Amino acid sequence: MNVAIDTNVLVYAEHINGADRRTQALDLLGNLPPDSTFLPVQALAELFNVLVRKARRSRARARVAVLAWGDAFPLIETSPAGMLAALDLANDHQLGIWDAMILSAAADADCRLLLSEDLRDGFTWSGVTVTNPFSPTRHPLLDALLQRRDLKHRPPRREPARPPR
Repeated sequence: MNVAIDTNVLVYAEHINGADRRTQALDLLGNLPPDSTFLPVQALAELFNVLVRKARRSRARARVAVLAWGDAFPLIETSPAGMLAALDLANDHQLGIWDAMILSAAADADCRLLLSEDLRDGFTWSGVTVTNPFSPTRHPLLDALLQRRDLKHRPPRREPARPPR
């Protein structure tokens, strides 16, 4: 199952808005399967803007952070068709264009989930369901994805040694 990450998750991971959120975001990102977790290019552009304007980081330091996130997960580009879909999505559902572009890109990448604190939790469009990964109750698909990943990375169970007879 493919999952896309919205800007706010990366912002928290970059230690903006508190240590608790940073820990939650880093834990989440570290437990998502890297081959099926995608970053919309739009989210990286927004991250750069937040790091420079809100966090007051230098452009060079913000660039390093954005490039590192871009190396951590596959990227989703916004196609011309995706941009047109985002315009319709923004119009039909009263979304901001930047959020609509991220959701449209997630749909283009066949993502089932978009992890976002900004969009309406549970909103589904074109097969992509928005879920707040910081919610006290996790979306069942996200929970299943994280549990499956956890099971894959556990060491194999060993039978206890039996004493010789």
